[in-house]
Amino acid sequence: MSYFTDGRQARAEQLIAIYPEQRSALIPLCHLVQEQDGYLSEEGMVAVAELCGVTPAEVRGTATFYDMLHTEPVGKYLVGVCTNIACLLAGGLELLEHAEGSLGVRVGATTEDGLFTLEETECLADCNIAPCVQVNHRYVRTTTPEQFDALVSELRDGGRASEIPSHGTLIRTRRDVDLAADPGLVAQERAARRAAVEGQS
Repeated sequence: MSYFTDGRQARAEQLIAIYPEQRSALIPLCHLVQEQDGYLSEEGMVAVAELCGVTPAEVRGTATFYDMLHTEPVGKYLVGVCTNIACLLAGGLELLEHAEGSLGVRVGATTEDGLFTLEETECLADCNIAPCVQVNHRYVRTTTPEQFDALVSELRDGGRASEIPSHGTLIRTRRDVDLAADPGLVAQERAARRAAVEGQS
């Protein structure tokens, strides 16, 4: 039985088919699990490992390296406040402290209702509108305590759903045209690559 739900198993297979080596699909598959579950559970990492032909430890090692992948549950909304130099000079640290007070949690924690997880981030590459704030990796252009509180209130009431999906969803549209390769050709190339590697050893 597939770990994935709602047609994601087919998407997982399409992702694997793109790459000459199935292990190359590891990070996209981690994102697919996170889209489904909100984070990478132990079961999700095992499912990715089986699909990629690697060990669960390799999946965990990759997942813990990247900031966008989470191995523990996070809130529906992952709020990142930048405190890198441009944002720091524009009040990023003060905004982060306000966010802690407003949400009632310290950096790295999740609100009791499970809605918000607060993160201090490095540069989010929107320095011209500092301090930069993202929610689920979407820019929200919220630079003052008042704007932050209004955003939180709006999200609590279900607003902004058209622009900010639940955590884990990177894209909401699926491409009709993909880089998908002919599965037979991919299998031939993988076999040839394995034979070349075995011939060298």
